[in-house]
Amino acid sequence: MSNPEHAYQELAQVFTLRGNQVLEIEIIPSSLGSFLHDGNALGISKKTLVAAYTVARQLFKDLPPNDFSHPAITEIMLFFDCEHLTACNWRKRRLTAATAAESEELLQAELTLMTSYQCSPLHRHTKSPTLWHHRLWLLGHILRVRRTPSELLSILRTELDVVLRAGELHPRNYYAFSHIRQVSVLLVEMGAYWDPSMIDRVIDWCLAHPRDISGWSFAVYILDSSTRQSQLSALEKVTQFALGVGWEGESLWTFIAQAATQFSLGDSVLSILIPPGQTSDSSLVQSDSKWSTWLGLARACWTHDGR
Repeated sequence: MSNPEHAYQELAQVFTLRGNQVLEIEIIPSSLGSFLHDGNALGISKKTLVAAYTVARQLFKDLPPNDFSHPAITEIMLFFDCEHLTACNWRKRRLTAATAAESEELLQAELTLMTSYQCSPLHRHTKSPTLWHHRLWLLGHILRVRRTPSELLSILRTELDVVLRAGELHPRNYYAFSHIRQVSVLLVEMGAYWDPSMIDRVIDWCLAHPRDISGWSFAVYILDSSTRQSQLSALEKVTQFALGVGWEGESLWTFIAQAATQFSLGDSVLSILIPPGQTSDSSLVQSDSKWSTWLGLARACWTHDGR
């Protein structure tokens, strides 16, 4: 697909006909072809994307100031360059200029566009501060009309899904987990809450990615406002996992040390780490919240078990 105009038209058609569908977008090697589209899956070569972007950029320069009739132009520009602030601001102005009847539908379509970028295996989009900021701006407008408890809970679940997927695609994704913290503040103030199933999902994600300190830090954050039982259950689950698999990584043990100290659950962790028949000075770990101290207890337990 060497013709830039043809490359632009092909890509613009996919975005235009997308509706509210979330796309899974991937940059493919040129050996697989220049453009592949099947259902919600889109594959495009870097060369073809560059060709489409050159056309989109020129069309954008020629747009009249208040002409919002060609949104695919900026969608392609953000696909190529997720930090293109001018294109992102144009999309904000387009949404702000929409009538009340159009607004909710356009906001929802914009949100699924962000999901398409942020949940696809693209090099920069999953950690783009520009896209995460734009997503938060969208949610602020959506929450003006969606305020029932069930709607708030649905939004919180959806945002958690997006953030965890982005965290899988880009490890230690500070931007994604910062976003879900900000969303949590907004929704909790409006009456939403982190139910036990969502907390379990976060803990399970962290156990599947035990080196990811961003995930563990977020786990402590949501446990801070949860029930005592949820805090205890999460901490025991993580400690038993670490003890069972012989995990020595700093991120996981930092979570154990921080959670045990912050939630005053050190004795519960000690009951798991200290082998039956052995004693330990509980004041040591209560006064020393270093992760290495807790790991030292685990190593002593492994030695006792002959590992």
